[in-house]
Amino acid sequence: MYIAAFIYRPGQADDTFRQLSAVLDEIAADLPGFAGAESWRSADGMLVNASYYWHDRAALEAFARHPRHLEAKRQYRRWYEGYHVVVSHVERAYGDGTLAHPVPDSRRAGG
Repeated sequence: MYIAAFIYRPGQADDTFRQLSAVLDEIAADLPGFAGAESWRSADGMLVNASYYWHDRAALEAFARHPRHLEAKRQYRRWYEGYHVVVSHVERAYGDGTLAHPVPDSRRAGG
C-alpha cells in the first residue's frame, strides 16, 4: 500500500480548476489499484492535504503519468501558492475498527 500526500496552499480556484480536479478524481478512482482518497485542511485553513491511497506502486505511477495529471501539474501556479508531495509506503495500519479507511487494519488482515 502506498500513500501520495499532496499538500498545498490554495490560491484562486476557477471553473477550470474545479473541472480538472473532478476529472482527476474520476481518473484515479477508475485506475486498477486505487484504494481511496481523503482530504484535510489545516486548523488555520492555510494548507490542504489531499491523500491518495494505492494498493501498489505501479498504480500510483500510472496516475502520476496520466496525461490529464501531467496537464494539471503544468498549470499548478494558476491555482496553488505552493505545494509539497510525500509518497509513503505503508508498513502497517491499525485502529479500533470503528473508522472506515482506505488502508486496511493489518492486525485484522493477518499482517
